[in-house]
Amino acid sequence: MAKVLLVEDDASAPSALRGSLSGDSYTVRSCGTAEGALNAVLDEPFDAVVLDLALPGLDGPETLRRLRTLSDLPVLVVTARHDEREIVRLLGSGADDCLVKPLSAELLGARLTAVLRRSAAGTGHMRAHVVRVGGLVIDTAHRHACLDGARLRLTRKEFDLLEFLAWRPGVVVPRGELFKQVWLQTHRGERTVDAHLSWLRRKLGESALRPRYLHTVRHVGIKLEAPEFPEASA
Repeated sequence: MAKVLLVEDDASAPSALRGSLSGDSYTVRSCGTAEGALNAVLDEPFDAVVLDLALPGLDGPETLRRLRTLSDLPVLVVTARHDEREIVRLLGSGADDCLVKPLSAELLGARLTAVLRRSAAGTGHMRAHVVRVGGLVIDTAHRHACLDGARLRLTRKEFDLLEFLAWRPGVVVPRGELFKQVWLQTHRGERTVDAHLSWLRRKLGESALRPRYLHTVRHVGIKLEAPEFPEASA
């Protein structure tokens, strides 16, 4: 049974969207704000997000952009706008599919099933994998990472960077190669890599001067390895 996060205004009231997702196929959690949605994605494993763009405060497109910095979860956007250019823009911003209201329960269910099927086909070979490096445990299926049993609140790229290095423990990877493989770009991006490494170190409870997991090899690159004396770390 797929677990779906439904993001819509006034999540406490019954809605057509929630009614469309009810039944035996999905477990649904609802929230009514962008902030609630972003926190939910960080705190719980979901299989997909259904995002209604009519949100208070932070608007739907910005919520979509921020969701994409946190997770690769499939996102199905629901909008009342019939503007084709807007739909194209949303798809280009990271939506996996867009539906225009009003819509039937059958159509929403069918499109959500299709999005989930494509997602499973694209990542099914990784879903059983858990990477462990010392006290780090990285669940590649649900994009979760824990350090010494505590959940790490990572952005999308921080997770990608950590996962890439964790699959190569002890291997020194040049910054240029990290940028090419994690950001999928070929121009020089060492400053981007360094910034993300700094944020990641902070969340791992270390620094460049006092590393635990992330070690800089001068003029060569970065490697991730388990601390030699983990019991000495706070």
